[in-house]
Amino acid sequence: MARINQSDFGETSFQKLLGHNKDVLNGWNQLGEILEKDGHLSSQLKEQVRRTLAQSNGCEYCKVKGKPEPHLFDEKTSIAVGFVEVFIKQKENISDAQFKVLKETLSDAEISELIAFITLTTASQYFGAIMKLEAINVEK
Repeated sequence: MARINQSDFGETSFQKLLGHNKDVLNGWNQLGEILEKDGHLSSQLKEQVRRTLAQSNGCEYCKVKGKPEPHLFDEKTSIAVGFVEVFIKQKENISDAQFKVLKETLSDAEISELIAFITLTTASQYFGAIMKLEAINVEK
């Protein structure tokens, strides 16, 4: 059971926990919707990034939506997921050499979108973990 009661606002269990402050809910949802769709990077690549982050960020709600699917990886997805694994282990200690790997395959616009997606997704997953959002409440 989540640590606080759900609000009346939001569609998913996650959103209903954020919904105690509608401005936060609306802003979070808006940014999430922008970052999740196809942009400089495909939504499929970002889903593999989300799945990779979920395995380490402690949110059971997020984990149950699936593990990474390496058989679907192309070169960009492999590089992005590899960077996520570095991020998970090293956070702010990512070296220039490790970052250079991104720059060899991705454009600046793609890197910016990837890092924005990684950090928002991590924040969302940490929120779910701290709130003890349960896997049984996942809407697929």
